[in-house]
Amino acid sequence: MRSLLFPLLLTAALLAGCATVVNPVTGKEERTVMDVKTEIAEGRKAHQAVIAEYGIYPDARLQTYVKGIGQKLAAQSHRSELEWTFTVLDSPEINAFALPGGYVYVTRGIMAYMESEADLAGVIGHEIGHVTARHGAQRATRQQTAGLGVLAASVLGAVFGVGDVASQLSQGVAAGYVANYSRDQELQADKLGAEYLVRNDYDPQNMVDVINVLRNQERFAAEQARAEGKTPKQGPDWLASHPSNEQRLEDIEQIAAGYDRKAKYVDDGRARYLKAIDGLPFGESREQGVTRGRNFYHEPLGIALTAPQGWRIQNSQDAITLINSAGDAGLIVQLAPTKAGNTHEEIIKNALKPTQGRVEKDDINGLPATHFVGTRRNPQGQAQNVVATVVTGPERNNFVLLHAARDAAARQRAAAALREAENSFRPLTAADRKAAAPWSLRTVAFPRGGFAELARRSPLMTNPEQQLKLINGVYGGGPQPEPGQPVKVIQ
Repeated sequence: MRSLLFPLLLTAALLAGCATVVNPVTGKEERTVMDVKTEIAEGRKAHQAVIAEYGIYPDARLQTYVKGIGQKLAAQSHRSELEWTFTVLDSPEINAFALPGGYVYVTRGIMAYMESEADLAGVIGHEIGHVTARHGAQRATRQQTAGLGVLAASVLGAVFGVGDVASQLSQGVAAGYVANYSRDQELQADKLGAEYLVRNDYDPQNMVDVINVLRNQERFAAEQARAEGKTPKQGPDWLASHPSNEQRLEDIEQIAAGYDRKAKYVDDGRARYLKAIDGLPFGESREQGVTRGRNFYHEPLGIALTAPQGWRIQNSQDAITLINSAGDAGLIVQLAPTKAGNTHEEIIKNALKPTQGRVEKDDINGLPATHFVGTRRNPQGQAQNVVATVVTGPERNNFVLLHAARDAAARQRAAAALREAENSFRPLTAADRKAAAPWSLRTVAFPRGGFAELARRSPLMTNPEQQLKLINGVYGGGPQPEPGQPVKVIQ
């Protein structure tokens, strides 16, 4: 289970006062709440939280490969003296971000969509640019001035949106919003990414390719929404003032065109890259549990759930959440903490902390369950209605199934579907176990039948031909691979 990118609070010490530093990129003095020493300390502290949240992808070979690219780029950056750290996170999100002080992250999710080593270098170079230009420190200074006091990691990808009730439901309460870089900062990071590519003999055109990946993700998401009868979201709503990827593409094309094209740019490292990512998990991993359409399977825990028609599944580190189409109600499924107790009654008392209510013994697909309806106090001391069920699943693991909603009216509207979702909780069947097999990225020779032939062999459930084009960089047009050329598939 993996959750979305979270805000990180600044320490009181950081808010104590301002200093003056020289920006390494512009050479100009700027007032800041984060001098270099504090920047490094804050980044180091936040790094531990990022690792705890996402986990490190457990492949030393791939980590070494990515670290080598990152260190090479950082050595030619405006802050080569920093102790840079590059990490591949075990997340299917299409994302990359950086923390102040030289901490850069790429997810295995975004790596699946890059076409070459030079493309990945463009992603990393962009994030290095945020650090070298001190964008995190600048944002922290703005936010202190505005009284916000929030430091959030930068986001390059994540085109599907994070600010709705769904993410709030999975956290229980809205923990905050991911702060955004300004359009000028994003453009500067794109420009620095291109510059760092050139300094390392990569073609700056690969920065164009990276932005194209993000744009195509948006286009694909819009196409899927229309196919499902939904209104496509306009632009990357995950950052309200973020420049659109269309605008970024136009800007970076102009920047890349400003460099002389040289023969030394010929090797984009595609063969090395495809070898490095061969076998990379695609989507959720076995340990995280996998979503297949309306079904969720978690083989290590031995459980499965099915979302009601029109609902969607959000898989986070701490919970599985089945969310209605309005985004105002959902079923949150969590492992009960061991310290909450061994019996259902102890778990209800210690985990839910009710002030009053009633319990009813139940059975869900052969699993002993206890249903609770009552009230509790929220953190503000106000009375709050609670509807939840404690279920003992396989291996004697106890689960809490919480009926969450924006308000009482939303809970009432969703009551029948919430019960349907709850009643889908079950031990894995033989068919479930077969469906729970994780997917991985492989490289094959492009067949004469093209992507249509590859789609017929693919386990992808939604628009497989277009998804395969998307991961191979030819979605929406572009030259098709030649027969025999290596391409990425999902197996």
